[in-house]
Amino acid sequence: DLIQKANEPQELDGAVIVQEPHGIILICSPWNFPAAEILMLALPALAAGNTVVVKPSEVAPLTGAKVLEPLQKVLPVGCVELCQGDGDVGRCLVAHPDIAMVAMTGSSATGRRIMEACSSSLKRLVLELGGKDPMVIFADSDLDTAAEDAVTWSLYNCGQVCCGIERVYIEDSVKADFEAKVQERAKAFVAGDGTDPASKLGPMVSDMQRQIVKRHVDDALAKGAKKLCEAEVRGKASGNFFPATVLTDVKQDMMIMQEETFGPVVAIAGFDGSEAEALRLANDTEYGLSACVYS
Repeated sequence: DLIQKANEPQELDGAVIVQEPHGIILICSPWNFPAAEILMLALPALAAGNTVVVKPSEVAPLTGAKVLEPLQKVLPVGCVELCQGDGDVGRCLVAHPDIAMVAMTGSSATGRRIMEACSSSLKRLVLELGGKDPMVIFADSDLDTAAEDAVTWSLYNCGQVCCGIERVYIEDSVKADFEAKVQERAKAFVAGDGTDPASKLGPMVSDMQRQIVKRHVDDALAKGAKKLCEAEVRGKASGNFFPATVLTDVKQDMMIMQEETFGPVVAIAGFDGSEAEALRLANDTEYGLSACVYS
């Protein structure tokens, strides 16, 4: 009843507002939250009267198929369709003339290509892309809370979160104290088998993603960053595990401060405590998405 009422025509100042569905909406979902992201995009589209075609990430195809099964059972045939495949399949779907709108969560590079493909026909487009989110911490903040949040939201889901914390800027006067608190908390993030109660991190999604994180960490260490912590890893031989890692004295020219790392790393840099310097450092990236300030 609520959905039906929301879609009914509404009168406003003598005018009538009519809600009309777009038609067929293509949903390209990511691998890092392969169930939730499909539902976040598909359910509003269906509630508005559209039909959807879902292309899950080729890295997590089975999850996508399982998520759609109950929807396909209760909705009329053809309302929800599943199309599996890699980027070539995605390109064909985006270019198809029957697709009225594209909703995609994924990398900035893929988002640019989809935007270019949609521009010629002015297809409607919803994109949620990559981030390099900064956390700025001033000396007057609660350092225990800041350290807890820096570790939690840098390592959550193995760091594979678009709006997770990827850069931590701490005021120089309390940097040493903050580093000690972060180091102590990060040690608890043992990586291993998810059935082991001691494990707080699972494997990364693929060896390709693991190698990206390794390359960023190696680049930072080679350019002068210091490794404060590398947590324990159990079962290295049986999965794409990467240890929870804390780096400090990272610089803006390092890959880990400029490119999306998407891995379990807490990257710490100091700043002089001024708002101007905090803004300069936080904005020194081509990415947007989210940011947080502790004061």
